[in-house]
Parts: sequence; C-alpha cells; structure tokens
Amino acid sequence: MTAFRSALCAGPLVLDGGLATQLEALGQDLSGHLWSAGLLAEAPEAITAAHLDFFRAGARVATTATYQASFDGFASVGVPRSEVATLLRRGVELADVARQRVDASEPLFVAASVGPYGAALADGSEYTGDYGLDVAALRAFHRPRLEVLADAGADVLALETIPCLAEVEALLLELERLGGVEAWLSLSCADGRTRRGEDPAVAWAMARDVPQVVAVGVNCTDPQEIDALLPAAPQAGRPVLVYPNSGEGWDPVARTWTGDPSFRPGQVDGWLRAGASAVGGCCRVTPEEIGRVAEHVRARDLD
Repeated sequence: MTAFRSALCAGPLVLDGGLATQLEALGQDLSGHLWSAGLLAEAPEAITAAHLDFFRAGARVATTATYQASFDGFASVGVPRSEVATLLRRGVELADVARQRVDASEPLFVAASVGPYGAALADGSEYTGDYGLDVAALRAFHRPRLEVLADAGADVLALETIPCLAEVEALLLELERLGGVEAWLSLSCADGRTRRGEDPAVAWAMARDVPQVVAVGVNCTDPQEIDALLPAAPQAGRPVLVYPNSGEGWDPVARTWTGDPSFRPGQVDGWLRAGASAVGGCCRVTPEEIGRVAEHVRARDLD
C-alpha cells in the first residue's frame, strides 16, 4: 500500500483549497486563456508560494497547477509540444518544492491535477459537460497529459471536476491502460446530478472495478449540496473526498464570480460524520478557511 493510500485510509486528510484564488491574492493575473496553468511558464515561484500558504495553513495535500494545462491548450497559444511536457512536470516539481520547505509532523502529499476537457476550452463547458465528443475522442485528449503526469513523481493523480459519465469512462479506461499509477476520481455536481444531469452513483460505481482508483468524491460543487450527494459515494468501495467550492457561481462570459459564498469550515464536521476521509475546498476557498478546516479535523481527532 502506498503512503498516500495508507494516509487516506487512516484519515481524515486535509486537502488544499482554491489554488487560483490564492494566486490572485498574491497579485497574479489569471485572465488569460490558460488561467493558472500559464504561470507554470510565467511565474513558477508564485505557484510554489501559493502551495506553501496552503501547507502552512494545515493542508496535507497540494493539488498542482495543471488543472487547465493540456497539450491542445498550450498549442493554442504557440507553446511547442516538447515544452508542454516540461511544464506539466514542472507543476509537480513546484508542489514538491513547497512540500520540502514545510516542517511538518505528518507526511505531505502532491496530487497532480487532471481537469476535464472543458477546462482546456476556457468557455465554462466544464460546468455542463456538453462537449459533443465521444469516449474515444475524450481518451485521445486526455492520454498525452496523463502519460506525462503519471511519470512526473506525484503521489496521486487528481481526476477532478469531471462533469459527465462519458469523461469518467474515458479517464478510467486510460487509467487502466497506464497501469500502476494511483488516482482519485472527483465529480462536479449540481442539483444532485453530474453537471451533465446524470446519476453520480453510476460514475462512482464505475470506479469500483478499477484498482488504481484509491478514492472517489465530489468537488467544485456548492457546499450546500454535499450532504445529499455523500450517501451514494460509498458505492465505489473507496474512501471519499469532499472539496466543494465557495458556493458562488462562475459566469464564463463575464469571467467573474457571482452570488454569495456559503462555504463554512464547520460544515466539514457533518461530512466527516457521513464518512468522508479527506476534506478541503476548491474555487474561492482560501488558506485561512483551510486552516479552520484543519482545526475542525484536529478537534475531531482529539474527541
């Protein structure tokens, strides 16, 4: 059993929060087509600083700045294919540098983020899953990035914010093809369904027969929806992760967040009682909030 899998089973683990949110707080401009992935080339030191902020707040897992990084996405702004592979590996290296700078009493981990196809389009379609692509096309898109990240030295791949069953199937098939690398599978949901309107229990059940999947869960979802989603996750027979966004909505046209946040660190108490093995945040969840999540986890351990 790997160190990450052992830590997850021993749980609960504290995940990090919104990396892009913290990068913006550090003064970085993420308005470009590549979002935070552009900083892999332009400001790598800022990425390390953001990871450090989350580790120092109490996170034990850093999720890399590769969510929106893809061969197609970088090619659209003129980055050669050979350089894309270097940038993907750099995402893992930067998180590892941050980990090495923290004097932690418990092991820290690096999760290589693998975002959905829609993230590379930068048009908000990761919130609908309406791609018009079949499983074969989605496999072809994800394959080169997965191959690089699987060999980059991360503790686990984070297959995250996945909005539809077709993409779940594509990623699981590619994960089986890769062999030994471990991954978690996390869905993005709304109104109790995947963003595409499908039953999330089906997706989690699909992961049951893929031994490389070490956990399943839900992320980039309104925190008010988590309680209703959690009962279906154990169908995968795996530990469960929960890392919702702030509860605000994303307007892909105006490229801005709307509404009021509803993420409250105290909500993790209920998620842990419901069986979650790892808790954290996604978009718009800050290191300060992750610090309070960590306090709730520590308090639970002392009970």
